[in-house]
Amino acid sequence: MTNQIALVLGALILIGLGVDYAYHAWANTIFLARKLTLLIEWLAFWR
Repeated sequence: MTNQIALVLGALILIGLGVDYAYHAWANTIFLARKLTLLIEWLAFWR
């Protein structure tokens, strides 16, 4: 991955977080964080 691609992806993530904050008060970010936590726990069980 080149630096330019990494910067673009980082900018897209930051823009997405900003939109979530502005329009949904972090609701989507919290939902995804909780689901990611459940996925990690589920994967750890099968390890």
